[in-house]
Amino acid sequence: MFFNRWGIAVADGKKILTLHSMMLNFFLIFCCVFLYAPYSQASSTKAVHDECLRIGHKLGSVSVHTCLQQGLKDSTGRSVNGQSILFKEYPPLLKRRTPQGRILLIGGTHGDEYAAVSIMFRWMKILNRYHSGLFHWHVVPLLNPDGLLQRHSSRLNAHGVDLNRNMPTPFWQQRTTAYWNKTGHDPRRYPGLSALSEPESAWLYQEIRDFKPDVIVSVHAPYGVLDFDGPPHGPKTLGALHLHLIGTYPGSLGNSAGVQHRIPVVTVELPYAGIMPSHAQTMKMWTDLIHWLRKNTPKEETRQAYLAFDRIHEDLMAISTEVEKP
Repeated sequence: MFFNRWGIAVADGKKILTLHSMMLNFFLIFCCVFLYAPYSQASSTKAVHDECLRIGHKLGSVSVHTCLQQGLKDSTGRSVNGQSILFKEYPPLLKRRTPQGRILLIGGTHGDEYAAVSIMFRWMKILNRYHSGLFHWHVVPLLNPDGLLQRHSSRLNAHGVDLNRNMPTPFWQQRTTAYWNKTGHDPRRYPGLSALSEPESAWLYQEIRDFKPDVIVSVHAPYGVLDFDGPPHGPKTLGALHLHLIGTYPGSLGNSAGVQHRIPVVTVELPYAGIMPSHAQTMKMWTDLIHWLRKNTPKEETRQAYLAFDRIHEDLMAISTEVEKP
C-alpha cells in the first residue's frame, strides 16, 4: 500500500479514500460553497440595491422602496459601464400544472423612454398579487441602465449605440448602414460596429436562447400604437392602443426575434415617453394582453423554430458582413 499525491491510499489496484483525503475534500467543499455563496449573494444583493437607488432617484413614479420591494435579481448581465441588468422571474407555481407559455417582458431598451420603465413596475405589482402560474414570466424592467441612469438620459447605451438596431438580422452591415445613411447619420439611430457588439443586446439574445419565450413583449414610447412581428396574428388592441404595423428595421428586436426566429414580438408603444398612462389604462392594457396571450400561446411554429435557433443564429452572423446580391 502507498499514498499518492492526493492522500489516497492505493492497494491492489483500488483507490481507498483515507480520513485525510476525506477531510481535505470536506474542507474544499466548505470553502467553495459556504464561503463563496454568501459573498456571491451579498454581491448580487448590493447590485440590486445600488441600481434601485439610482432608479428611484431618477424616476418620479418609481420610488427606491417600490423598486426594492419587487424582489429583483441580478441577472449577471452587465451594461457597458458595468451596471446590472436586473430581472424578476414569476415561475410555475404547481408541479402538476405546466404553464401555458413563457413570456419575456422587456422595458427600458431606450433609456430616455421613462414611461417604458415605470410601467414595468406597475405590471410587476399586478403580477406580485395575481400571478397564477398560467404563464412563466421573465420581466426585465430596464435593459439599458446606462442610457437611463445618467444625468441626461439617452436613447443609446454608453457606446452611443441604439440597442434596437444591434440585433442580428440578414446582411446586417449593409442594411443597417443603408438605414443609418437614410437617417442622415442620426446619432440616435447608430447601430454599432457589428451585430451583437453591445453587451446589453448580446445578453438579451442569450436570454431569448436560454429562456425560449413563446412571446416577447417589448415596451417603448412615444408613438401610441401597437406593433407586431412574427407568426400572426398580433393583438388588435391593448387598452387604448391599436395595432398599427410600423414595419421591420435592420437590427431591430422585432426583425431578429420575430421575423428570423419566428417568435411573436409585441411592441407596445406608449403615447408619451415622460408621462405614465393612468392606473386604469395600465390595468386595461394588462388585462387585454393576458386575454390575447391565453388565446394565442403557445404557437407550434415558434416551438419548432427554437430547434433551429443556433443554426439560424449562425446563418445570420455568417452573412452579417456580406453584401446582398441584387
